[in-house]
Amino acid sequence: MFKGFIVSVIGALLGGLLALGTAQAAELDVVATSSSMGALARTVGAGRAQVTVLASPDRDLHVLQAKPTMIRALRDADLVVAVGAELEVGWLPVAIASAANPRILPGQAGYFEAAAQVDLLEVGSPADRALGDVHPVGNPHVNMDPVRMAIVASALGERMALLDPDGAQTYRANARSFAAATEQRMDAWQTRLADTPGVVLYHRDALYLLDRFGVPLLGTIEEIPGVPPTAQQIKDLSERLQGRSGVIVYAPYTSAQAPERLAKGLGWDTRRLTLDPPIGADGSGYLDHIDLWVDTLSQSR
Repeated sequence: MFKGFIVSVIGALLGGLLALGTAQAAELDVVATSSSMGALARTVGAGRAQVTVLASPDRDLHVLQAKPTMIRALRDADLVVAVGAELEVGWLPVAIASAANPRILPGQAGYFEAAAQVDLLEVGSPADRALGDVHPVGNPHVNMDPVRMAIVASALGERMALLDPDGAQTYRANARSFAAATEQRMDAWQTRLADTPGVVLYHRDALYLLDRFGVPLLGTIEEIPGVPPTAQQIKDLSERLQGRSGVIVYAPYTSAQAPERLAKGLGWDTRRLTLDPPIGADGSGYLDHIDLWVDTLSQSR
């Protein structure tokens, strides 16, 4: 009897270990370059994906450098979720090459770019570095448009389903839920942003949000993308906007000096906002972050 009991216990343990191994094999190890991409990956992959985000929202994805921590995260990844459109071109290819993980090489199923799933704004900019930080393939900041992000979520669900067929139903259902949650907020956002005077941005990084809701872009602090403005440029912009209403928004990784100088000359408010939600956000957190931007823009009257 005792011998039979031991055999039963061993069998149960082996069965449990086998089930655990199967469950672990079904999960995806996902690495996202930004917290917006991480939010989509967490939402679409909820219950089946482990997500690591490489860059916090207070970092500029244009100018990061590949670090050992990034390379370690990429080494075992099943899927990389990047913004794309050359936003991470200065560091992500180096990090992926150093990770020596063939599953996540560009062109493989384990490499996914959000910008490749949607139409881009500002396509065809001259590929001339003298013009600053330009992107000839188009403006890469698609994460600022919730409608495009819902489309990206659907495409991401299909990619996850390809990599993990057992979870296909879950991934697709999660993507549909995110699209529905986005749609539920659209009318309220549009109402709040109706007749908004406009905004001055430091960089053309929130252009997708402005375009989606018809908010005027009144100017940019950077006349040349990626090149700090001169005092004369700020003076000229201030003179052009005298007598108008608006708000000035800039990212945490940019200097506050020029925005504050412009605000003082115009009597406008400034707001320091990240382009991405908190690093641990899911889809709901992403939508809350868009809501924060809508609040800021709607108060510019």
